[in-house]
Amino acid sequence: MLLAWHFLALGVAVMVFLWMIFLHRRAQKSEIIAAQISKQISLAPVFPQRPTTWLAIRSVTPEAVQAALGLSHSIPCSWSEGMAGGHEFFIGPRVNDWVIVTGLALPAPDDDVDACFLFLTALSRKLGHVQFFHAEKFTNHHAWARVDDGCVTRAYAWAGETVWDQGAKTMPEIQLGLKCFAYGDNCVTNEIAEMNFEKVAALAARWSFDPATVDEHLLNQANGTAGELSQLY
Repeated sequence: MLLAWHFLALGVAVMVFLWMIFLHRRAQKSEIIAAQISKQISLAPVFPQRPTTWLAIRSVTPEAVQAALGLSHSIPCSWSEGMAGGHEFFIGPRVNDWVIVTGLALPAPDDDVDACFLFLTALSRKLGHVQFFHAEKFTNHHAWARVDDGCVTRAYAWAGETVWDQGAKTMPEIQLGLKCFAYGDNCVTNEIAEMNFEKVAALAARWSFDPATVDEHLLNQANGTAGELSQLY
């Protein structure tokens, strides 16, 4: 009888020992998985890759853009920080012959389309070819414009209604199936507005390039500039 109890106790001890080994290995595996997930999260971008509103300016230097805007209190700023949109203005480094500009001070056509027009034409008179893009996620408001030497060659903006429609549709707009409506046309559905909103980035890629396609890691040694806007017009 005592021998039986001895073997039973030994068996229980072995089972407990094996169970502790199992728990230890599972804990180690969980730590490894958690470390891998943490590493992936740390490498993932935590900033918006594409701003709501941005400019693409062709064949100029960032310094020329800064001079045209008359930025004050300018400081170096990384691409990732600039794309986060926390500054009044951010001028990115030159990429593929284009300079991207974004920031809180960029006028939006759904706030004041006249101010947007005046800003773009004034800047274009100084810098030449300027493109403008706006895509507001929560309202599906959207806009795009091309301005050459102060003259609007194409512009369309929808903010619950068409607030700007100027110039003939470009071939990329037609190929992408973008829907543009006349002033006072109230037949725009939420589905159409959302479809246009989702295609703004594709239009930017056709006209110039999509900021979200920029590999931020390639720009580590090429900071942009953040600053405040002086009077332009």
